[in-house]
Parts: sequence; structure tokens; C-alpha cells
Amino acid sequence: MKGLILAAGRGTRLRPLTHTRPKPVIRVAGRPIIHYAVENLLQAGVREIGVVVSPETEKDLRLALEGFPVRFVLQEEPQGLAHAVAVAREFLGESPFVLYLGDNLFQKGVAPYLEAFREGVSAVLALVRVQDPRQFGVAVMEEDRIVRLVEKPKEPPSDLAVAGVYVFSPEVWEVIPGLKPSARGEYEITDAIQALIDRKKRVVGVEVQGWWKDTGRPEDLLDANRLLLEELAPRVEGEVVESALTGRVVVEKGARVVRSRVIGPAFIGEGAVVEGAYVGPFTSLGPGVRVAGSEVEYAILEDHAVLEDVPVRLQESILGVGARVMSRNGLPRAHRLILGDLSQVELA
Repeated sequence: MKGLILAAGRGTRLRPLTHTRPKPVIRVAGRPIIHYAVENLLQAGVREIGVVVSPETEKDLRLALEGFPVRFVLQEEPQGLAHAVAVAREFLGESPFVLYLGDNLFQKGVAPYLEAFREGVSAVLALVRVQDPRQFGVAVMEEDRIVRLVEKPKEPPSDLAVAGVYVFSPEVWEVIPGLKPSARGEYEITDAIQALIDRKKRVVGVEVQGWWKDTGRPEDLLDANRLLLEELAPRVEGEVVESALTGRVVVEKGARVVRSRVIGPAFIGEGAVVEGAYVGPFTSLGPGVRVAGSEVEYAILEDHAVLEDVPVRLQESILGVGARVMSRNGLPRAHRLILGDLSQVELA
């Protein structure tokens, strides 16, 4: 069994956070999203793992996955999930494989889907019940068997959405070469699965146990950060001076918490500085972040972001790499903003 993680997408729904780097390297609970995908595969016993990257994402992903036992596969143009699988044909060979969307998070990992993949099964899909299936591929079931897939239907035939993990036998190579582009000009993995179904192959659906998150939007990132922090094991390796830590808090090596209060679950990354500040629940501070004279909770501050002397508590917020939020002293009293495309600011 091999693993294939797809990480070539541009992450347009997360702009401006993804203007300069790919979505799978954004940190949640202190770690790049793609780390969780690789570790889920390794924990399930998958040892040969490929990561599909694009020319735009390759450099950042290589850096984020340095030290991990993965092989990189280049997809020159984004032409859909089935196309991404096709470009990995040489790596995958004739092995069965797990296909994992690199921006998805699964609390219980991928082992349940591998366990359902047995003799006579051509594919296994992770399924999750959602309130609004219109944004997903939707499965129609007969017992444990999927008999039909519908991509983003206006009138969903069920509430079972296809989540971001699939297991395929080599039979998938019988259908991928014959696929035609969809209405949006991409080769869809759902079309490949439907082709297997049409050939009377056995395609099995397994409902997700525990939580699942597709981190496609800022609010999903914040919620994923919350869910992962709830499982945090407290650890203090950095320096804590005249400060109070309450609950599950991680202070990584090289971080400093000075004259501050931190209420967990919270993560303070390597080299971060919290000084004269309040860090509330469900907050992650990346490496080199500085929070001084300010309050923040339910937030993600990425590498080297700065929050300094801000008089109003920052919450439900994400600051990208190197972003700075600071107070302005003196006259005239005014807000000064330098914002990139698709930025969002709410002023109290």
C-alpha cells in the first residue's frame, strides 16, 4: 500500500493567506497542516508516500516536509484530482494506494479506510454527514456499497459527502485514461469512481469517525486549530517569568512568556515572545511571534507575526507570516492600514 497526498492546489478560498505560500503549510496547533496527513499515513502503516506539488508550491512543501520520508511528484498544470493521480502513475505503479487531500484533517486518521479495503473491493471512500451537501461530492448508498456519486448537486440525493481520503486498487487505471474534462475543465476523481461503479466494481463507503475538517476557509482553519488544541498535551520547554499558565499550554523551546497570563489550550511556538500580554484559549502562536501589551484569543498568529500595544482584544483572527498589528500613537488619531487583495478588517 502506497500513499499519495495532493498538495498542488492554489488555495484561492484562503487568500490573502495563500498569495505567497500553499495552504498545506499553514500552521494549525503549531504545525503545518500537511504534517498531520503524513503522520496519519505513517501511523496506518503506509511507508511509501508521494506528495503531488505544483511549480508554485514545491519549494514551500519541500521545506515544510524536510526530514519526512516522502517523494515529490510535480503536476505542471492544475487539471483536477484525477489528473494529479495520473501524473503519479510511475510512483504508484501497480500498488493499491491511499489518496489523501493535503488540506484535510481527520481526528482518527486513515486506518478505518484501509481496514475496509479487502479482496473484491475496488475503492473505499471516506464519507461524512453534512448539513449542506451541495458543496461536496455526494454518495448514494445501498448498505455499505456506493451505487452513485453526484458532484455538488443542487438537490442532494443524500447527506453523505465525500471527505478527503480514498483508497484505490490498481483497477482505477482502467478508467482514468478515458476520462473527459468536466464542465470546469478538470479531470474529476468522482468521475473515475463513478466509472468504476458503472463497471459493477465494488466501491465501499465508510463514515468518518470523530471529527473531520476541510480547511478551505479561514473559519475552518480556526475551527481546526481549536479541535487540535483540545487534544494538546501540556509542555513547557521555554522560559516563563512572573506569569500564570492555566490549563493545557505548550511553550516550546526558546519561547519566552514574561509578566503575562496564558489560558489554554494554547500553543506558543519556538522563539515566540509573550510580554505583558494575555493569550486566551484556542490560540496558536507560530515561531518568532511577538505579542506585547495586547490580548488575543481564538486566533492563529503565523511565523514572526507581531501584535503590539493594541487596546482591543483580538479574537477569531488569523495573522499571516510577518503580519503586524500595532497601535498608532500621537496625532492625528486614525487607523493606518496596508492590506493585500481579499484582506478583511473589522474595527471595533
